[in-house]
Amino acid sequence: MDAATNHAPAAAESLGNQIRRAVIWRSGSQIVAQILQWAATFLVIRILDPRDYGLYAMTGVVLVFLNMLNGYGLASGLIQREAVTPRQIRQLFGMLIALNVVLAVAQLSIAPLAAAYYGQPAVARLLRVQALIYLITPFAALPYALLSRTMDFRRQATANIAASITGALTALAAALAGWGVWALVAAPIALYAMRALVLTWGARSLMWPSFDFRGAGHLARFGGIMAAGQFFWFLQSQADVFIAGRHLTAHALGIYTTALFLAQIFVSKFVPPLNEVAFSAYARMQDDPGAIPRGFLRAVRIIMLVALPFYAGLAVTAEPLVLTALDRKWAEVVPVVRLLALAMPFMTVQVLYSPACDARGRPGIGARNGAFGALVLAAAFLVGVRWGGIGLAWSWVAAYPIYLAVSSWRSLPVIGVRARDLLAAILPSALAAIGMALVVLAVDRALPPLAPAPRLAVLVAVGVLTYGGTLVLFARTTLRELIAIVRKRPLPA
Repeated sequence: MDAATNHAPAAAESLGNQIRRAVIWRSGSQIVAQILQWAATFLVIRILDPRDYGLYAMTGVVLVFLNMLNGYGLASGLIQREAVTPRQIRQLFGMLIALNVVLAVAQLSIAPLAAAYYGQPAVARLLRVQALIYLITPFAALPYALLSRTMDFRRQATANIAASITGALTALAAALAGWGVWALVAAPIALYAMRALVLTWGARSLMWPSFDFRGAGHLARFGGIMAAGQFFWFLQSQADVFIAGRHLTAHALGIYTTALFLAQIFVSKFVPPLNEVAFSAYARMQDDPGAIPRGFLRAVRIIMLVALPFYAGLAVTAEPLVLTALDRKWAEVVPVVRLLALAMPFMTVQVLYSPACDARGRPGIGARNGAFGALVLAAAFLVGVRWGGIGLAWSWVAAYPIYLAVSSWRSLPVIGVRARDLLAAILPSALAAIGMALVVLAVDRALPPLAPAPRLAVLVAVGVLTYGGTLVLFARTTLRELIAIVRKRPLPA
C-alpha cells in the first residue's frame, strides 16, 4: 500500500515535469518561429498589395477544406492510444500516403471550378501548385504523432524553427524578386517541406508503408470523428472568405483577411501548439478523473493571462500599430482590427475545449460544437457582408459569444468543470485587461501629436506597466503558476 502510494506522486511529478518541458519547448519554439515569420510577414505585406492577399485568401478556402482531411486526425488516434505496434505505425503511414494522393488529385480537379466561382482565373493556377503540399504531409504527420506520443517536443521545436526560417526567407526573397502573390504560395510549400524533413529525421520515421489496413479500424474511426470536427471548423473559419470572395473585390478581401490575420495572431499561432501539448497530456491523465479539470482550468488561467491584454491592447493601439508595422496603404485595416479584437477572447476559450473533450474519448463533442459554430457564424456573415469588411467584423462580435455559450453548455460537463469555475479562472485577467485598455485610451488622448512608431511605443509601455501592476495586486496565483512553468519550478497547488 505504501509503495503504491509513494509511486503515484512520483508518476504525477514525472508527468508534470514532462508537461512543463513540453510547454517550454513547444511554446518557446513557437515564439521564436513566430518572431522570424512575423518579421518576414510584415516586410512582405509592405511589399505586396492587398489584391495579392485577396487572391491568396480565395485559394485558402479550398486548401483549408482539403487539409482538414489530410490525416492528422488519424495521427491523433495514434497519440490517444495507450500502446501501438510497428504494424499499426506502418498502416498509419500507408493511410496518410493514400489519403493525401487523393487530396492532391481532388485539388487539381477543383481548381478551375474555384476560379470560376470567384471570377479570378489566377486562382486555378495557384491551387495547382499548392497541391504539392499534400505530397509532403505524410512525412510530417507520422513523425509528429510518434514524437507527440512520447511528448518529445524538443525535436518538434527544432523542426518548427528550421521550417520558419526557411519559410520566412522564401517569402521575403520571392517578394523582393517581384513574384507578387506567388511569394505567398512558395513560402508555405518551402516551410512544410523543411518541417517534414527535420521531423522525419528526428523521429527516425522513414519506413515502408503498409497498405493492408485490416485491423486499423480504430484509427479510421477516431480520425473520422476528428475530421468531422475539423470539417465544421473549416465551415466556420472559411465561411467569411467564401462568402466575401463572391461579394467583395480582391482588394477589399485583402484588407479584411489582413485584419483577421492581425487579430488572430495569438489564437491561431500560440494556442494551437499549447493545445497539442494539452492533448498529449490529457490523454495520459485519463486514469485520474480530477486531473483533466484541474489541468484545463490551469491552462485557461495562464493562456487568458496573456491573451486578454493582447486583444485589449490590439483594440486600443490598432492605428499606430498598423501604420508602423505595415504601411499607410493598409490604413483601411484599422477599424476592422478594432472590432475583430473584441471577438477573439471568446474564440480563444472556445478552442481550448476540444483537446480536453477529445482526450476524454468524446471527440464528437468538438464536432457538434463545430456544427453549431458553422451555422451561427455563416448566418452572421451572410448578413454582415452587405457592409463589407466592417460588416463581417461585426458578425464575429455578434455571433461568437453565442457560439461560446452553447459550446460551454455542451463541453464543460464532459471536462468536469463548472461554469463558475471557468469564469473565476478568467475574471482576474479580464478585469486587468479592461483596466489597462481604459488607461491606454486615456493616455492616447492626452498625448501630443506623435509619429506612429513613438506613439505606439509609449502606449505599449503604459499598457505593460498598467497590466503588470494590476496582476500583482489581483492575480498573484496565476502569475506564480506562469513563473513556475518558465523557471521549471513545482507548480503551486
